[in-house]
Amino acid sequence: MRFSTKGRYGLRAMIDLAVYSNGEHVTLASIAERQGISTNYLEQVFSTLRKSGLVKSAKGAQGGYMLSEVPSDIKVGRILRALEGPLSVTDEDDEEVSENESSIRKCIRINVWEKMNKSLNELVDSITLEDLAEDYRKRNGIDSTMYYI
Repeated sequence: MRFSTKGRYGLRAMIDLAVYSNGEHVTLASIAERQGISTNYLEQVFSTLRKSGLVKSAKGAQGGYMLSEVPSDIKVGRILRALEGPLSVTDEDDEEVSENESSIRKCIRINVWEKMNKSLNELVDSITLEDLAEDYRKRNGIDSTMYYI
């Protein structure tokens, strides 16, 4: 399975938002600059993320995007499914099945494809946006301490 540019860039942008938002709106231009992604492309990605309820937007001078939930409540699987659709290693339903192949194909589907799909989905559903944001902060020496006055 290969993830599209939309899925890869969308996940990067969501991690960026989790790291740099600090409870305030973040502009697409700032995400685009930090991540090296076209602002126009991010507009398409964030339109999908907004429709999926993962981000909220605000217009105006102080506008931009922010996460709709705390990062610890957003699973990577939810982000990827919003951008990619169902996560599956193969699309067996589109292939023709002859009588000679059906029992072998069924064996492969049950013992390989379904197990891989289950593992893939369990993996992406076990990782939160907060997990990725914290790892990014540690690797880049970004202090995640919040100061309130």
